[in-house]
Amino acid sequence: MLDILDLAKYATVPVVNGLTDYNHPCQIMADALTISNISGNWKGPRLYMLETEITLCTLGCYWQPWFLSISYCACPKGFEPDEETVKKARQAGISKIEIINDPREAVQGADVVYSDVWASMGQKDEAAHRHQAFQGFQVGEALMKLAGPNAYFMHCLQAERGVEVTEDVIEAPNSIVFPQAENRMHAQDAVMLHLLGC
Repeated sequence: MLDILDLAKYATVPVVNGLTDYNHPCQIMADALTISNISGNWKGPRLYMLETEITLCTLGCYWQPWFLSISYCACPKGFEPDEETVKKARQAGISKIEIINDPREAVQGADVVYSDVWASMGQKDEAAHRHQAFQGFQVGEALMKLAGPNAYFMHCLQAERGVEVTEDVIEAPNSIVFPQAENRMHAQDAVMLHLLGC
């Protein structure tokens, strides 16, 4: 299978990174749009990213140069994002990034709680191990209550309901997963218009 980096290296036209094992820039554009739409008078949103995936942990780190925020990336020991990536993001950005192993500590007072599947594409053979490692990291009502009554829930979808997030949280009024998904279209439209010089 042709690697997207090789494709970009030799292509004579722009190559859009829709998703790699390292990062997901198209998703972060949609996420940034979604957060900006709900942020109101926040001086800097406190973001709690309960992440299982280096892709989205990295994603969260890379939005720091544009968002004045405090981000807590919570994951079990051994699943932390790449140290060099976090270091670069901290140096480039204006925001605070904390990697934490206790979801209850990390989520306190969060404006946004963001979760992802525990075993992503290409990791299904690790699903049993990951499900064991991530016990206690499920986003349910109790965790959302620690964040506060005004906290929003985000997920890049597709979600495994009852695994990383409970049904009552993803269907709650403060869940913005569907506007977030719609914003993928608007973000990608912007990318295409930019590449076309519009």
